[in-house]
Amino acid sequence: MINTSSQWSPADYARNGAFVPALGEAVVALLDPKPGELILDLGCGDGALTEKIIAAGAQVIGIDSSPEMVEAARAGGIEAFVGDAEALYLEGQAAQFGEFDAVFSNAALHWMLDPDAVASGVFASLKAGGRFVGEMGGAGNIATLRAGIRAELTERGHPVPDEDPQWYPTVEEFTRLYRTAGFGEVRAELFERPTPLPTGVAGWVTTFRAGWLEVAMVPEWEREDVAAGVEKRLADILQKSDGSWFADYVRLRFSMRKPL
Repeated sequence: MINTSSQWSPADYARNGAFVPALGEAVVALLDPKPGELILDLGCGDGALTEKIIAAGAQVIGIDSSPEMVEAARAGGIEAFVGDAEALYLEGQAAQFGEFDAVFSNAALHWMLDPDAVASGVFASLKAGGRFVGEMGGAGNIATLRAGIRAELTERGHPVPDEDPQWYPTVEEFTRLYRTAGFGEVRAELFERPTPLPTGVAGWVTTFRAGWLEVAMVPEWEREDVAAGVEKRLADILQKSDGSWFADYVRLRFSMRKPL
């Protein structure tokens, strides 16, 4: 089932979220794509990192739940499709494009709220000995930002669900889940990565929490005001003395293999 809070505008993402693929290049290096490999980019977005993998000589297929982002990726010449990562395990889905040498994912798994289904699907998609490499939000990710958004929405009288619609696991939780799915050589690390926000907290909120604001039934006309309110609320914590902004990101980076 697609996470309804995961909604994206390619234009907003290019303007306010270009740091995501830029910082994801280290994950591409960990993937170490080889010429001739068939690789699945899970949650490919607009394809900025997919292009890096293709440049290494691999054949890459991207899937993403956002039709708008897939359209942007296709406009860049990438073979991308709208797809549900939680349905890869269904009969026929994993074999649609053949078995992959590797699956790659950056800044996407935390939007997928049935991680067991994702793990089973990735496992089924890989050939024996294939690898799964990626990075996602981990335990404690954007805790300050999330609290600020909740406080602002609550103060304005908007209904806020008890749980945020993202999955930010601990290393132990993540490792246990993927070992249960059948993977071996599971390696995962959690690290803090304060991340510069060139367009401030307000730009981040309007881009990365557009769907969340919709879930909270914030009308379109109020969303920029909400974003500005969150930014003002968090200025003492997330604004540096030089006036620049950052997000309190915590990332979980991982690699694993499907046994031979």
